[in-house]
Amino acid sequence: MSNRTRVFPSVPVTFTGQSLISHAGLNVLTGFMDALGFGGLCENRLGQFVPSNAQHRSGKILGSLAAMLAAGGEHVTDLDILRASPGVFGPVPSNATVSRFFERTVANPELFAYGFETLSRELRSRAWDAAAERSPAARATAADPLIIDLDATLVTSHSDKENVAGTYKGGYGFAPFIATCDYGAGNGTGEILAALLRPGNAGANNAEDHIRVFDAATAQLPDAFFDADGTLLGEKILVRTDSAGASRKFLWHLHSRGVQFSVSYPVPVGKAHMIDWINDKQHWQPALDQDGNDRTDAWVINATHVIPLADYPPGTKLFLRAEPLHPGATPSLLDMDGHRVTAFLTNSPRWHGPYLDARHRARGRCENRIKTLKNTGLGKLPFFDFAANQAWANIAVLAANLISWLQLAALPDAHHAKAWDIKRWRYRLFALAGKIITRARRHHLLLPDTAPEQPLISTLLKANLRIAGHFQQAAAILKT
Repeated sequence: MSNRTRVFPSVPVTFTGQSLISHAGLNVLTGFMDALGFGGLCENRLGQFVPSNAQHRSGKILGSLAAMLAAGGEHVTDLDILRASPGVFGPVPSNATVSRFFERTVANPELFAYGFETLSRELRSRAWDAAAERSPAARATAADPLIIDLDATLVTSHSDKENVAGTYKGGYGFAPFIATCDYGAGNGTGEILAALLRPGNAGANNAEDHIRVFDAATAQLPDAFFDADGTLLGEKILVRTDSAGASRKFLWHLHSRGVQFSVSYPVPVGKAHMIDWINDKQHWQPALDQDGNDRTDAWVINATHVIPLADYPPGTKLFLRAEPLHPGATPSLLDMDGHRVTAFLTNSPRWHGPYLDARHRARGRCENRIKTLKNTGLGKLPFFDFAANQAWANIAVLAANLISWLQLAALPDAHHAKAWDIKRWRYRLFALAGKIITRARRHHLLLPDTAPEQPLISTLLKANLRIAGHFQQAAAILKT
C-alpha cells in the first residue's frame, strides 16, 4: 500500500493581528495617482459632491473606487479589501458614504459629468506631459495622426434598471458607445477617451451618436490639439470606425472639423459587377501585415475611379482589399474567384494603399481596450438610476486609464509590461502581498525580494518619485 502524496504542502493556518497587506502591489498605482495630484484635482472639480465637513473627500472616494476596480473588484462592497489594509490605503470610505456620493451625482448628473470630464482631461494632460517624448500629443502629425477608434458594445443587465432594453443579439441591457485612443503598436495598450451609456436597443449606425461620442472624445484631448482660439487641430487626428460609421452625415461632420477618417465601407450589391476584374492582380499591390511586411495572399487597390462615390466629402478615397476566403467562411455576392473583398473609405493625405489598409485593420485593437474597460467595472453596472450607472462607467474609464497612463509615463520604451492587459497586471503585480513595519517612527511596506516582478516594481516606484517631483517643481515655478 503506497503512501498518499500531496500536491501542495499542508501548512496550518492561523489568523493574526499583524499588519499583513493583500494587494500590496497596488501601491504603485495609488502612488502614481498621488504623483499626478489626483486628490487636489478631484477636490477642485468635484468637491461640491461631498459635504464640506465630510471626512472622506471626493478624491478619496473616487481614488478608492478606481483602485478597487483596477485591482479586480466589481462592486462597492469590494472596497473592504482595501479597508482591511489602512496602513497602505488609509481610511477607506464606507459603503454608505459611497452610496450617498452616487445619490448626489443622480441629483445633478450634468454638473458631475462636466466636473469629471475636466478632471479626466487634466489628468490626461499631466500623464502625457510626464511621458515627455513618448506623449501621443508630441508624436501626432498630419502624416501620423492620433488615432481615435469609435465602437459600440453590449452590457448585459440581469435585472430591471432605468433605460435597459432588449439588444439586437437577443439580450437585455445597455449599449454603451466607446471612444478609445490607440497609441500604436509597441507604445502601450491605449486608453479610453469617452464611454457614453445608451439603452440596449440603441443602434450602432446612428450618426448622431457617432457625432456625440466624437465630440466627447475630442473634448478630452490636451491643449496640444487645439490652437490659441480653442479650435480643434483636426489634421492631427484620425477617426477609425467599422461600417456603422460610414454615414455621410458623420463623415461630413468630421470633414467640417478638418479631421481625417478611415471607415469600413459596405460596397453596395448593385456595384458588385464593377469589381469583377478581381482575377487580374497586375494592378493591385501586396497588402502589408502589422509588421510592415508584404503578404503574398492579400492585395489592396485604390478603386475610387472604378466605384464612384456620391455626396461624400471631397478627398474621400475608396480602397479595396482582396484575400482568400477563410476556412468555413460563407461566400457572398462580392466574393470573386474565391476571394473576400472588403472596402474602406479614407480622406488621409497619404496615398500608399497597403499602408492605409494595414492602419485601418489595426482597428481591431480597440476590442481589447473595450474588453479591459468591461473588466474594470463597465461589465457590471450596479445601480438602478441611469445617471448613477453613467457615473460608475466614468469611474471604470478612470480605473482603466490609470494603468494605461502608468504604462505610458512610467515605463521605458520596449518594456515588456507595456503590452500587458489588465488581468496580467493584477496577477503579476497588484496581487503581491506585503507587510507593514515601523522603523525609526516611520511606517515601511515590505515586499518580497523574490517577487518575479521586483525589477518592474522598482522601476515604477522610481518613476512615481520622478513624476511627483516634476509637477512639484512646475507648481513652484508657477507660484514665483
